[in-house]
Amino acid sequence: MSKRLLVVLSILLTVSIMFTACGQATPAAEEPAASDETMSEEAPAAEEAPAAEEAPALYKIGILAPAVTHGWVAAVAYNAEQRCIELADQVEYKLYTSSNAEEMTSQLDDLQTWGAQAIVAFPQWEGMEVPIQAAIDKGIVVVNFDIEIAADGVYRVSGDNEDMGVQGANYIVDKIGTEGTVVMLEVPTSGSVSELRKAGFVDTMAEIAPDMNIISYATKFTREDGLKDFADILTSNQQIDAVYSMDDETSIGVLQAIKEANRTDIKVVTGGGGAQEYFNMMPENEEIWIESATYSPAMVRDAVDMAVSILNGETVDPVVIIPTTIVDRSNYTEFLDANSPY
Repeated sequence: MSKRLLVVLSILLTVSIMFTACGQATPAAEEPAASDETMSEEAPAAEEAPAAEEAPALYKIGILAPAVTHGWVAAVAYNAEQRCIELADQVEYKLYTSSNAEEMTSQLDDLQTWGAQAIVAFPQWEGMEVPIQAAIDKGIVVVNFDIEIAADGVYRVSGDNEDMGVQGANYIVDKIGTEGTVVMLEVPTSGSVSELRKAGFVDTMAEIAPDMNIISYATKFTREDGLKDFADILTSNQQIDAVYSMDDETSIGVLQAIKEANRTDIKVVTGGGGAQEYFNMMPENEEIWIESATYSPAMVRDAVDMAVSILNGETVDPVVIIPTTIVDRSNYTEFLDANSPY
């Protein structure tokens, strides 16, 4: 074989081996894309964390109370606010106090603008019927405290004002008999409170002591007015056997006027409301039977609870009446409360 032929064969053999090697080589393979099924088996997608639960919306409740004229009214506003604070997980509240019907009406409008869903109102003045009716007609729950007014759909938590008059008449007759002179101190500016207490007193006296001489005078639920007005009454009346006063604060003023005038003819002074100061006066004067036909200002808490119950869709009695309690020197110690704001 020639030398040239050997060289050609050698070259051809080398080329053949190179092509064979190239056909058998495998380049670095890329990872195949995983299918959706593979992904779910090998690395399941993380579930979304549940959204945090939103806190339930708070009910918006407005409180309308008179400006403080005496301790009982102060205790009403205090107890209403304290109950709303206790219900902080359910209630957002605004508290307003006012000096007359016009101011309370303006505050009622403010509460509606704020978005109040319920209003607990203590409307001591005449003229609140129309604005309260307008609020009810707009779907706002109104719970009146203590005061009865002519409004369709209004709820009420109240003391038994008429029974307070009944009990006052019974108490006076029990102490002085069925004849004598009784001064009745009514408070026309207090609306139904005075009207109901007067009706209970007058009607009961007509039944159990028709010969009793009843002289009526107007005053207010403050000790200052009780003192001033009764000082004039003492000057005009030389003989008074008993005083039918509808309020403890008025009665404190009455007792001061009696003391300053050195009068000894008066044997009974009634009251109402449950003032601690008045309770403590009961044993101090053995010549006068000092009485209070009372219900607690803390019952306004029941009015707040009623508003919440109605907003919760619960069925409630439209009128809740708190019974009358008689307090005098025989049992006053049972009603002393050092923590009372009144």
